[in-house]
Amino acid sequence: MSTFYIVATPIGNLEDITLRALRILKEVDLVLCEDTRVTKRLFKKHSISTASMSYHAQSGEAKVDLILEKISEGKNIALVTDAGTPGISDPGSVLVSKVREQFKDQLLLGELKIVSIPGASALTSALSISGVPTHEFIFLGFMPHKKGRETLFKEIAESERTMVFYESTHRILKTLESLKKMNKKTTIARELTKIYEEVLQGSAEEILKMLTDTPEKQKGEFVVIVSN
Repeated sequence: MSTFYIVATPIGNLEDITLRALRILKEVDLVLCEDTRVTKRLFKKHSISTASMSYHAQSGEAKVDLILEKISEGKNIALVTDAGTPGISDPGSVLVSKVREQFKDQLLLGELKIVSIPGASALTSALSISGVPTHEFIFLGFMPHKKGRETLFKEIAESERTMVFYESTHRILKTLESLKKMNKKTTIARELTKIYEEVLQGSAEEILKMLTDTPEKQKGEFVVIVSN
């Protein structure tokens, strides 16, 4: 029986990884990485020498076929992303879907298992320190660049639930400009678990002024939370 592990890795601080994840990464035959250079830093920190291979959004059918072939050979494989949990706003979900489709019978017979090794996630980390209602929330992933963007902002404005999404350093100011039109509490969590981790909360207009007045606060990876 072979196993396909979906392994969460740190979102910043390399110590934020479970003992189980470390064991699995050392024991499997192959680790699939979004960027092997990023994963090698984690491997070096924790003395992992397992073979690795890239799998990312631009990986073609030939790469997918190779991965499926290795699974059919009985190899134990782990999938990691650069940061956080694979499959959450991440191309890993496509690969998991293909594995489930290709090996449907083997999964039913127990000849193959797909196993989650849980751990770090920017989504839950940001919500846990935000102090906003979390009994119900909607996660929107990364906001689209153009098509559908305004529709989503309209949905955010009208929602009674807490809304969460990821945003990049290149579009955070534009996003806050759009959120200014709403009478909502805005929280942005920046560079979670890293040296310059910061949480700002208030109206979108207040946060936009903070970021405009202090350009270095515009840098990094952002989780944006909009709540009533």
